[in-house]
Formats: sequence, structure tokens, C-alpha cells
Amino acid sequence: MSAAKAASAAGAEGHLRVTQVRSGISTKPKHRGTLRALGLRGVGRSRVLPDRPDVRGMLARVPHLVTVETAGEDEAAVQRERSAHARRARRASEGAVPEEVAPAPAKRARRAHKELA
Repeated sequence: MSAAKAASAAGAEGHLRVTQVRSGISTKPKHRGTLRALGLRGVGRSRVLPDRPDVRGMLARVPHLVTVETAGEDEAAVQRERSAHARRARRASEGAVPEEVAPAPAKRARRAHKELA
């Protein structure tokens, strides 16, 4: 599949905002592993994930621990930017690549984004 087709296929699918609402403590090990695979690390944490069958299957395993809402492309783009910045910072701290001058996304902007929603 070409890069253009992959990009259009990725853009065609929707996104889901998954929020952990209950703790994974004292749940089955498979449930805790599913929360980790979804990228959820604590109660109140949210992730924007692509609406794909594999993600839907993971959500079906832990419906009692999470809430699911639809999310827009802009939220997904913001999360991708934050992830890329964190990855660059982690590599720079390990000395793998030189540090870039791009500033980290401001927390205030994330808070303002949540208040608008």
C-alpha cells in the first residue's frame, strides 16, 4: 500500500477518546495488560485512539473500567504532536539525537482545550 493510500485510510477512520474511570488494581492481569496496551496509566487519564476493530476489541474487554466518546481529528493531531515531542525529548536525553529547539506543548493550552470541550 502506498503512503498516500495509507494516509487517506488513516484519515477516513474516526477516533475515540478513551478515559479510564476505575482503577486496574485488583482486576485480572489481562485487564491490567489491556489498560496498558490502550496507553491508560491511571484514573482520569485519556487517550485518543483510532476507531479500529483491534481497539474496539480491547475496549470490549474492559468496559467497566473506561468510558468511550467520539473524538475529532484535531484532538488526535494534538495527541500525535505531544507523543512525537515526548519521543524526541526521550531520545535526546539518551544522547541518541541532538536536542531540538521546539518548545514543549503548554499545559495551559491542553487545559483550555478541555474547558472548550
